[in-house]
Amino acid sequence: MKTIPFLFLLFLANSIFAQANLLQSGPMVGYSEMREVLLWVQTKESAEVSFDYWIKGTNRAKVFHTASTMTSKAGAYTARLVADEVQQGHRYEYELLINKKLVKLPYATEFQSQKLWQWREDPPEFSVALGSCAYVNEPEYDRPGRPYGSHYEIFTAIHAMRPDAMLWLGDNVYTREGDFSETGFYHRYTHTRSLPEMQPLLASTHNYATWDDHDFGPNDLDGSYALKDVALRTFKLFWGNQSYGINGHPSVISNFTFNDMEFFGLDNRYYRSANTRKTGKRQMLGEEQLQWLISRLAESKAPFKFIMVGGQVLNTAPVYENYAHYFPEERKRLLELIEQEDIKGVVFLTGDRHHTELSGYKNKAGNMVYDLTVSSLTAGTPSKLTEKNDYLIDGTVVLTQNYGILTFTGPRKKRVMNIKIYDSKGKEMWSQAISQE
Repeated sequence: MKTIPFLFLLFLANSIFAQANLLQSGPMVGYSEMREVLLWVQTKESAEVSFDYWIKGTNRAKVFHTASTMTSKAGAYTARLVADEVQQGHRYEYELLINKKLVKLPYATEFQSQKLWQWREDPPEFSVALGSCAYVNEPEYDRPGRPYGSHYEIFTAIHAMRPDAMLWLGDNVYTREGDFSETGFYHRYTHTRSLPEMQPLLASTHNYATWDDHDFGPNDLDGSYALKDVALRTFKLFWGNQSYGINGHPSVISNFTFNDMEFFGLDNRYYRSANTRKTGKRQMLGEEQLQWLISRLAESKAPFKFIMVGGQVLNTAPVYENYAHYFPEERKRLLELIEQEDIKGVVFLTGDRHHTELSGYKNKAGNMVYDLTVSSLTAGTPSKLTEKNDYLIDGTVVLTQNYGILTFTGPRKKRVMNIKIYDSKGKEMWSQAISQE
């Protein structure tokens, strides 16, 4: 009789271990709203997945459940499940179940619902992490020579800051020559998403993303790419944005609010014309996306309006894929519309360039416009920077792997954004405070 409890515990332990072995990557926390939060996970093979969650600090007094779903090969064994019984302004703990069995994880799994502060109190203080260009080495598919990716501990450093959200600004994966097929896209996203150092950050920080060329396909490619719909479908499988596209047209365009700040994720690839094309339309965003963005910006009441886009917007140097290089006319039109509409608090959040810098200028309407480039997370960085950017703010260039933290403080109508840039180990490189106009 004494062996029965032992055998039962052994069976239970083996069952839990077996389910953990089915976990490929995640869980990841996606978008947050007042009444629902997205939870994401990827398994190694077809399996039933679901989540249980409860208000943090209540000792599981009341446990809520998401629906369950079967992962499948056709969807890269990923699942997006909605926690739709949340109450506004709470933090929750959650747990993952695979095939109805608990998966034990060695790190915290938490999320938060947004707070109903409007018409009641000042907006909450909160912080957002951001970065771009996350290259994860895979020697058999990498180019020969020195590995391009390094400093994966940067994700541990970001997690240690406990930001409320993480903004992925493009080149979140690096597709390579062997990846240009549906199977290849699934492999590359899975390989990057499975990085062990990334898992704690994914599990307790709300993640939002846009893309650039390496998420999209080959280097510097445009909307003529034959596999762009495969790229888009894969992006949507692996990220937890609440919405994609505008006016029924496919893209990674997104729009969300976190507390009192509004974010606009642009698509600089799907409708892009070839960089070197000399005739026809010359566009990075296209007129429909441009008009949508200006309308949303003009309508927004947010003290700061963040425009997430893969490539640099304000940098005046006509190099690489800077907006000023290949599409100066569309760039000029965008900045003029922001000026003519008297839109205050515009901050572009950009990546691509493998270095960090802050650009800014005051337009003719008297409003400051900023472009904060944060790059790279783990990809290689240049040894020097010689280009001339007329809008560069002195002391903000960083040429090593780094990430940013934006912290928002102060009462309504007097909000302050504090920008801090950190190296891969969490050492502060520079900071700058910008007050609401």
